[in-house]
Amino acid sequence: MGEALGRAAMGERLEGFIYGTIVALAVLVAGARAFPHEAGHIAALVVATTIVFWLAHVYAHGLGRSVARDRRLTLAELRDVARHEWAIVEAAMLPALPLLLAAFGLISTRFAVWLALGTGLAVLAAEGLLFARVERLGWMGTLAVVSINLALGASLIVLKLVVTH
Repeated sequence: MGEALGRAAMGERLEGFIYGTIVALAVLVAGARAFPHEAGHIAALVVATTIVFWLAHVYAHGLGRSVARDRRLTLAELRDVARHEWAIVEAAMLPALPLLLAAFGLISTRFAVWLALGTGLAVLAAEGLLFARVERLGWMGTLAVVSINLALGASLIVLKLVVTH
């Protein structure tokens, strides 16, 4: 039973990390277009947007659980939902780091945006590898999962190239 609960929690966190990373990359692309020389603004957009998405997920999951259980959730149950969904916000932190470096003048905004996109892709690849390991997939399954994760992230990079050039 303990292993099943641990697996469920890992699955929920992985779900949030993948979703949060994709949201962060999408906002990064839009932010880079809107604020091409303002890394601090882009970082703020990425973090603020993932927080709003986190709140929306907490609200939606809370309502869904309330209906499914045919009663209002307790504060402890709502906190549990919020804790499980927090991975959405955590996922935005790694891509936001290069933007913060640029905001403090340590690297250029242009380089920070590309570094943030690369970081997001690396996170998506790592998430795919983690899933493949937990599911004990062979090399073909691992390649498929990592490829799908990277394709989602790469599509956002293609969007960035199309939108900003």
